Amino acid sequence: MNPFAYHDGVLHGEALSLADVAAEFGTPCWVYSRAALESALAEFHAALHGVDALVCYAVKANSNLAVLDVLARRAAGFDIVSGGELQRVLAVGAQPDRIVFSGVGKTADEMAAALTAGILCFNVESAAELERLDTVAGHLGKTAPVSLRVNPDVDARTHPYISTGLKENKFGVAYAEARQLYRQADRLANVSVHGIDCHIGSQLLDPAPFAEALDKVLLLVDQLATDGIALQHVDLGGGLGIRYRDESEPSIADYLQPLLARLAGRKLRVLLEPGRRLVGNAGLLLTRVEYLKPGAAKNFAIVDAAMNDLARPALYGSWHDIVPVTPRAEATAIWEIVGPVCESGDFLGHQRALALAPGDLLAVLSAGAYGMAMSSNYNSRPRAAEVMLDGAQAHLVRRRETIGELYAGEQHLP
Repeated sequence: MNPFAYHDGVLHGEALSLADVAAEFGTPCWVYSRAALESALAEFHAALHGVDALVCYAVKANSNLAVLDVLARRAAGFDIVSGGELQRVLAVGAQPDRIVFSGVGKTADEMAAALTAGILCFNVESAAELERLDTVAGHLGKTAPVSLRVNPDVDARTHPYISTGLKENKFGVAYAEARQLYRQADRLANVSVHGIDCHIGSQLLDPAPFAEALDKVLLLVDQLATDGIALQHVDLGGGLGIRYRDESEPSIADYLQPLLARLAGRKLRVLLEPGRRLVGNAGLLLTRVEYLKPGAAKNFAIVDAAMNDLARPALYGSWHDIVPVTPRAEATAIWEIVGPVCESGDFLGHQRALALAPGDLLAVLSAGAYGMAMSSNYNSRPRAAEVMLDGAQAHLVRRRETIGELYAGEQHLP
């Protein structure tokens, strides 16, 4: 569903005018739709009807407690990559046995916290990590449930920074080495082999690369069975993309169909780790035009949001549609939408046809994933407020930081 639409000439989120939201909470401001979050999760559950499956939301995409709470109430599991994310999901009452722990650099303290909580599984990404996990579990008198994240060396055909399944990427265990590492894991005293994990990248719009990867994974599953290692689940990771500009966004059912077909008849629980697909188009960034700076080469619209708020355009060259909250009838001009940060790479959008005046509100769309979660305080800029829309109600789910809070943990030299 699209929760953001124009009514009476003003962009609304659910039943609320975004002009009113900006007036109440200021700008820049992140705005999320509860209905859109619930709808996206429901689409996954519908596509998996009749399948033994668990949808584990990738917390890294957007870790606001309100977002996590909405999804936890709708029976989501969670995919975490740090001890901080573990504490966040536990804080909203998530069931530990619905949490999987991914990531290449788990510390001993993070492992101990997850073992003590009783999580569902660790997605192990190296032999060294497996050895450390065995040691930590032994010290605690516990058994660590594990999957190995297997790198199938399949090209996801996405941006190189978010491609994770090639042999030159830092993620996962090399496919050729995985069988031997499973045998090693099976011999460890404090580890129990539960499953296999595969994740080849993000913003995936074509299921073909993932189907290719799954074929290789299932071949390994069968080889392990001959070794006497019977797996309980296969974790297909996440990465399903969304429409940012003019992409053809597959339905969740269409994307999963070739994957589920390959798993038919196998007694394997299916885990999924979607992030962007659940939250990306459920959120936007509100920003206000501070100055217009026409020029001979380019016209600049300087807004109060910046690359420290939304890093994706500067980091990946990513496109986000940028639309006026209240469109003007005047003729458009071509504008560079830029922020006040002191970097030439500080932009939210290039060459946008808009009719603008100082003080106008703009909405940067498709910003619910990897927006606030990747924001920073560069240039000593406080991070923006976050607001959750619920029908005709707007809830402040994270207040705007103050400048004083930015240096509250610092001190002068004596």
